[in-house]
Amino acid sequence: MLRPEARTTFAAAGPLQRTRRPPLDPLNCLLSYCYALLSKDLTATCYSVGLDPYIGLYHHPRFGRPALALDLMEEFRPLLAESVVIALINNGEIAESDFVRRGIGVALTDAGRRTVLRAYERRLSTEIRHPEFGYTISYRRALEVQVRLFAAYLLGEVPAYVPFRTR
Repeated sequence: MLRPEARTTFAAAGPLQRTRRPPLDPLNCLLSYCYALLSKDLTATCYSVGLDPYIGLYHHPRFGRPALALDLMEEFRPLLAESVVIALINNGEIAESDFVRRGIGVALTDAGRRTVLRAYERRLSTEIRHPEFGYTISYRRALEVQVRLFAAYLLGEVPAYVPFRTR
């Protein structure tokens, strides 16, 4: 059941548009936060596999920007970050009271961040069947498997890097 305030939080007044730095509405605030969490996880995974997350292929290297993590993040955005945002909204787990307006932007409150983190961790723990290998793993483990596959491709151990797809 949706909390009454959740229904009005995400009601579109017009066409939705991606805004960031700062996010101008709660939806973009949630997306930015989930993308940051995913980027952090892939940066740590790159380090654990022995890759430099700051040297990427598609995203232009800039100081402090984990370009490789952002490259690898593209295949997981809809599966992890965007699905968490959709679930939070559809299940009424997040409400207007979980956001605060600061200047022209919108930010999550401490309680809102905890709610999003719980949902994100739940999603990372979800078990799925790996499309290439056929065994059951969590999304958290799938991040590591994909980074290892990418490293193997760079070393010439596998002929091609196959992005992660669930369908």
